[in-house]
Amino acid sequence: MSDASGTGIDRPAPALGLPIVLIGPMGAGKSRVGARLAASVGAPFVDTDSLIEARYGPIDQIFAREGEEYFRVVERELVAEALREEAVVSLGGGSILHADTRADLADLAVVWLKVSAEAVAARLAGGNRPLLAEGGIERWIAIQAERAPVYASLADLEIDTSRRSVARLVDTITDHFGGTR
Repeated sequence: MSDASGTGIDRPAPALGLPIVLIGPMGAGKSRVGARLAASVGAPFVDTDSLIEARYGPIDQIFAREGEEYFRVVERELVAEALREEAVVSLGGGSILHADTRADLADLAVVWLKVSAEAVAARLAGGNRPLLAEGGIERWIAIQAERAPVYASLADLEIDTSRRSVARLVDTITDHFGGTR
């Protein structure tokens, strides 16, 4: 882009500030959108659920073996690490329940990826999500309704992923936060 002063000096597009954090319910597409966003801006991608699984094993087994309270302690530790990175960071759906995580997000670029119950039902079919083991999509609806006010309070940008391509979602996020990396 050319310098507005008329000197003819080319200047790079404004840098995309990092981290950019993706929040939202399970099945909203945080991992898929986050990986594509990171690749498009040349930044690392950190998926906190993947970090947990790499260090502690499958999330459903952590829930079964240790319970949700233990899982949330582990999750908080790894979320705090991830949020210190200059990266695109995808948080697990319930990580925003921790007050320290909400405080950490206050000064960061946060995108709430929303999704309809109809769209998420197909995405979660056959999965092993521990919070949905009993109750299925009805449980997802209840969890989403409970967490929606927290997501809304944290988000700088809200995007519905139900019917938009990953490429369009990435473009919307990049445009909103001003440029490239």
